Amino acid sequence: MRYLLAVLLLFSLSLTSSAEVTIQKNIDYLGVDRAEKADLYLPAGDPPPGKLRPAVLIVHGGGWKTGDKGAKREINIGTTLAEHGYVAMSINYALYKDDGPSTWPQNLHDCKTAVRWLRENAERLSIDPNRIGAIGGSAGGHLVSMLAVTGDDKTLDPAGPYGKHSTKIRAVVDMYGPLPEARPTKLAFLGKSLEEAPELYKQVTPTTHLDKNDPPFLILHGTADTTVPVSDSEQFAAALKKAGMQHELIIIEGAPHTFHLQPKQRDLRPTVLEFFDKNLK
Repeated sequence: MRYLLAVLLLFSLSLTSSAEVTIQKNIDYLGVDRAEKADLYLPAGDPPPGKLRPAVLIVHGGGWKTGDKGAKREINIGTTLAEHGYVAMSINYALYKDDGPSTWPQNLHDCKTAVRWLRENAERLSIDPNRIGAIGGSAGGHLVSMLAVTGDDKTLDPAGPYGKHSTKIRAVVDMYGPLPEARPTKLAFLGKSLEEAPELYKQVTPTTHLDKNDPPFLILHGTADTTVPVSDSEQFAAALKKAGMQHELIIIEGAPHTFHLQPKQRDLRPTVLEFFDKNLK
């Protein structure tokens, strides 16, 4: 009987957790002519009168070639954030196809347009347009890092849609994102190798754009990552320190590539929520 009651209690808690988040799927944040859509994770109920919610953009990984806004990691992140009072937006963006054209900087433009979309719809969604952050894993970690350090750089900002809005964010979580300039092999989404196009690789690498006024970083990386070496994040953290930027690097012993906020090695939800709460709430 005690075991049955425990099972029923756990089932009840899972239903309560699900009831705390509303997911709106396949939003045309780029316009109806684009196949890539977004999912919104909304906290239950309306905020108190006069109170606005912070928002966080979620960018999936997949080597700039694959991945999806509704993958396990992105659901885990979006649900966690919405359960704690954030409006979360998980996006699909331009992906490279074999033998296709370069998707740079369109993939970054899509991330920037998502930030603008959140500002365009801030009143309707009860979002504070001045409190927007971002989180991404792997290639998504690279893209949110680029989003953070390029701000309103006109050379990398799309003209539109929603061009009246800023693309700046206030905080970023980079989960095991690669540094393109540290990759000795050709990155397909760029269409050229480092040797062929050193200036292109410089442009697409976050360390090129650092400024002490850029937003704070939280970097997460596992020691068992065989896809993106820990040295990429260590090198990035060293560059952030040199630039005088607020940052923290957390290395998770034994964690592989593509972990979400609850890898078996460590529950990262308190760390990530504390970081966003400090900088967005």
